[in-house]
Amino acid sequence: MNFDFHTHGKLAKKFDFSVDYYMEMANHALQSGLDGVALTEHFNTKNFHEVYDTLDAHFPYEDGHYNIQGLKVFPGMEVDIKEVGHILCIGNRQDIRALRADLNDYTEEGTFIPFEKLLNFRLSYDMLVIGAHPYRESTPLKDLDPSLLKQLDAFDLNGKDLHTRGIEVNSMDVQNFAENLSKPVVGGSDTHHFKQFGAVYTVLDQECNTIAELKEAVINRQFHVKVAQDLPERVSEAIRLKAIEKEKLKKLSLEMRFS
Repeated sequence: MNFDFHTHGKLAKKFDFSVDYYMEMANHALQSGLDGVALTEHFNTKNFHEVYDTLDAHFPYEDGHYNIQGLKVFPGMEVDIKEVGHILCIGNRQDIRALRADLNDYTEEGTFIPFEKLLNFRLSYDMLVIGAHPYRESTPLKDLDPSLLKQLDAFDLNGKDLHTRGIEVNSMDVQNFAENLSKPVVGGSDTHHFKQFGAVYTVLDQECNTIAELKEAVINRQFHVKVAQDLPERVSEAIRLKAIEKEKLKKLSLEMRFS
């Protein structure tokens, strides 16, 4: 089962969630050879709950994932923490909604939740919790308290960082960092645009339909990570097209506002 642990459903936080755009994303994920993804939209994106309200209205939810044109989409979110860093939380629909409600007072920069408090919150839910892009310069998770980092389930070999830092350098840094904490490393594209799907993903040894199955596969290291040879081309093209489409949406929004 080919799985992407770090994906987004919007071009950017400030935009509304579009079911048409996400169906296009799902279609291209399937074309890229993926069987499933974790939808880890930013927890402080515009109208976060609208994402799952929309999915509930349009797609069946089975066992612990949405079925979107044959693509398994596991609910999740990406959470900013006070110490600077991003944490991917993946779980059942009701648990993601509940944890997001726990974070209502922590959505603005300067009020982000302390890492330890987020870890304590997650104890109430059966979630897979992953440290995102630990070597990203703007959010260097690698510098945090090792006793807290060891409470995560895994770390993220991230498509954007493989592009910006280099595949060999970033892979080695993340693998060594995770190994020192006795944690596995999974692959996630961190895509906001369909062109980035398939740049890096996780090949699970077995089919996973529930969060329990997904978590067991990760913790027991029943997978390997695949980095596409054309990752730099996929990511750079996604970045280019994302910028163009964001500008189009901004202009459209302004036209609608003043029409």
